[in-house]
Amino acid sequence: MAVDFDAYETVVGLEVHAQLLTQSKLFCGDSTAFGSEPNTQVSPITLAHPGTLPKMNKKAIEFAIKMGLACHCEIVKENYFARKNYFYPDLPKGYQLSQHTTPICKGGYLTIKINDQEKNICLNRIHIEEDAGKSLHDVDPEYTSIDFNRAGVPLIEIVSEPDIRSGDEASAYLTELRKLVRYLEICDGNMEEGSLRCDANVSVRKRGEQKLGTKAEIKNLNSIRNVKRAIEFESRRMMEMLAQGLEITQQTRSFDADSGTTFSIRDKEDAEDYRYFPDPDLTKFSLTDEFIENIRKTIPVLQKERIKKYTSEYQLSYYDASLLTEEKKFSDYFEQMINNLPPPLDGARGRPFKPAANWMLGPVRSWLNDNNLEIDEFPLAPTKIAGIIELIEEGKLSFSVASSKLFHEIIKSPKSDPGKIAEQKNWMQDSDTDHIENLIDQVLNKFPEKVKEYKKGKKGLIGLFVGEVMKLSKGKADPKITNDILSEKLNS
Repeated sequence: MAVDFDAYETVVGLEVHAQLLTQSKLFCGDSTAFGSEPNTQVSPITLAHPGTLPKMNKKAIEFAIKMGLACHCEIVKENYFARKNYFYPDLPKGYQLSQHTTPICKGGYLTIKINDQEKNICLNRIHIEEDAGKSLHDVDPEYTSIDFNRAGVPLIEIVSEPDIRSGDEASAYLTELRKLVRYLEICDGNMEEGSLRCDANVSVRKRGEQKLGTKAEIKNLNSIRNVKRAIEFESRRMMEMLAQGLEITQQTRSFDADSGTTFSIRDKEDAEDYRYFPDPDLTKFSLTDEFIENIRKTIPVLQKERIKKYTSEYQLSYYDASLLTEEKKFSDYFEQMINNLPPPLDGARGRPFKPAANWMLGPVRSWLNDNNLEIDEFPLAPTKIAGIIELIEEGKLSFSVASSKLFHEIIKSPKSDPGKIAEQKNWMQDSDTDHIENLIDQVLNKFPEKVKEYKKGKKGLIGLFVGEVMKLSKGKADPKITNDILSEKLNS
């Protein structure tokens, strides 16, 4: 039967687990480094040996508060951890220590942009908890193997309200969330390595209804694209069931990325099945106003404010400003570079912010993409790119030569002076007006018919003359001087 999908509305709430960038685990000193050999980052506390006692990681608390402040949350000053009783084959204690009962951050919101419209996605809470280990089913043909390296690693869980209405909105929300944790430098946001994981609670209802429908929780989605695909498939599946008069049951489901479909894992447990109670081995902790305010001071200028600065103060387009500020480290590099830009050459022209943006979004980003590297792995200091821009602004070097030759040459020798390399390679631009005028005369004498056509109105021929001058000068003639002299001669 044909289903009128427009008659239904998708309702989504996301639960996102972000692994915090602490050096040690939440309740002991074991390392949190990714990629170590299995079971090499464990201790009696991680393995829950009898008589061991947990000790709180202060840095994890600071990171959770930092995230909460950036999301406009209320910071809860009185906190404790509870035991969440559940069968975890890869968590040795047999329960998880979580703040679910008393989250450290309440409320708040995250702003997304969808179809050029801003929308606030409200948060229910942000709380701290420990991660489980990892069950490996493909190591031994007969047994499941367990790696406890990840057990006890600190997480924050960011729980949204059911404010998301589509896969596209979910994608925009996750993109903003990943960007934020990276800006705050509390999580690397790497979904492929599992440091950012997402569960999606999906339900549907008739448009206009206020009551939420029965939900399905889709677990452990490992990419923003898969979150979008899973939501879109699951919502259509539910709409088809409602249209056929079938009952939707509350389930936990998983997503098959190959087929693009979801499938049931189990019927969903209710919260009371977890039997939360305060952990007797961890004391309650209180947060002071001074402690919270000191953390607030560590929050960097975020993307929205940077875009505002770049468009107003640097006079860049919104598009350029958005691209430059996608990653904090990329934006930081750009700002260090413009702090070293040359002053205006004359009163009529400001500092070359647009050329600087073009360099970041052109040669620099292309090189990073080609080499699959991040900006903090880029071999050139910001002062080197600023030095190249200065040579171009002073008319000593053309952008073409700078981007295609000098840029790649200086990457081989990052400590070298750009000007000296350009001189050694004989790449410096020719600004000698007498010499350029002589070349122009040669070109005009070579193409007398074209000169007549130009004077009759075919002004586009100026490009031909400039190109011929460039050929004669081997690309070294200053384009501005060339254009000025040509215009004067042709229009006289």
